[in-house]
Amino acid sequence: MKISSFHPPQRTLMGPGPSDVNPRILEAMSRPTIGHLDPEFVRMMDEMKELLQYAFQTKNKMTMPISAPGSAGMECCFVNLVEPGDKVIVCQNGVFGGRMKENVVRSGGIVIHVDDEWGQAVNPTKLEDALKANPDAKLVAFVHAETSTGVVSDAKLLVELAHRYNCLTIVDTVTSLGGIPVLVDEWGIDAIYSGSQKCLSCTPGLSPVSFNKAAVDKISQRKHPVQSWFLDLNLVMGYWGEGAKRAYHHTAPINALYALHEALVILQEEGLETAWERHQKNHQALRNGIEAMGLKFIAKENERLPQLNTVTIPEGVDDATVRNKLLQDYNLEIGAGLGALAGKAWRIGLMGHASNKTNVLLFLGALDSILTGAGANINSGVAVQAALDYYA
Repeated sequence: MKISSFHPPQRTLMGPGPSDVNPRILEAMSRPTIGHLDPEFVRMMDEMKELLQYAFQTKNKMTMPISAPGSAGMECCFVNLVEPGDKVIVCQNGVFGGRMKENVVRSGGIVIHVDDEWGQAVNPTKLEDALKANPDAKLVAFVHAETSTGVVSDAKLLVELAHRYNCLTIVDTVTSLGGIPVLVDEWGIDAIYSGSQKCLSCTPGLSPVSFNKAAVDKISQRKHPVQSWFLDLNLVMGYWGEGAKRAYHHTAPINALYALHEALVILQEEGLETAWERHQKNHQALRNGIEAMGLKFIAKENERLPQLNTVTIPEGVDDATVRNKLLQDYNLEIGAGLGALAGKAWRIGLMGHASNKTNVLLFLGALDSILTGAGANINSGVAVQAALDYYA
């Protein structure tokens, strides 16, 4: 069998990630590959750290991208900060809190569970109860923006509680970075990770991370070696440290890092506050259209992510059929529900480059047409106008 070049279709990506990639970023990836220790590449690495410090709103020196997806950024935080026998309080209100628990167990730690219903924010009272009951806990971990449910939790308050009981924090901002406020220094976050493919609108495969001095001190004072050689920050910082001289650690994904650099330049040009406002504005227009149709959101209004909208599926409507028609007839991708929400909700992304008026109107018109054709019990023909009225 003769295999020829792969040419993907042109899609509009409005699922839980990846998001639409800005053409500038795709162009950046096509630039000439140079060595990962080339002086010019090292110069770009220093710029990358500065750009990530802006995105995270931090002055942490240990701020860099891990050469792997957000899941590796998560693992990097846990394997470096959790030692065998450490008690770690993990707050779970969706799929990704569950992955945090897995990381604690595989690092030899002891998980203390703080569970909330899917579709609700992490409950600070439950966290404080767990902290009081476990005075020997070392860490608190939680997801800021839970991609599986479209819910945002109060990171500032949760970090404040953890510190009150002498715990360090690990915070997942894979879906929040660039879409809603993430203020590492102001909130006192100790270790944080994100992903390149959500609100940064870069290609998947890189995970920005940042560690403050308290986290770095804990890593440097470990009694046991980090179980992952590749993710051991004591080694990685030899490559991502400061100065012109860098120690070889791994062959960095050169062209993917060009892409992330360009994505962060675009974010800097737009400005963080403007990007946050844009995501909120397009969410509001989408919300007006969704509610005009008679559909409902999973998350309460004050706990709702603007960049990841989880919407209930109307009774009698088949989830996969609608998503397939969106893909086949409109080249538009949205996400299915995960875990407890499988078959009950759609996840509609308005992240980064994909968060724009054109996409909002395209999606609302397409969904209205498909649901009306399927005989669903909705208010037909009103969604697009409701969004347009908001924009006007």
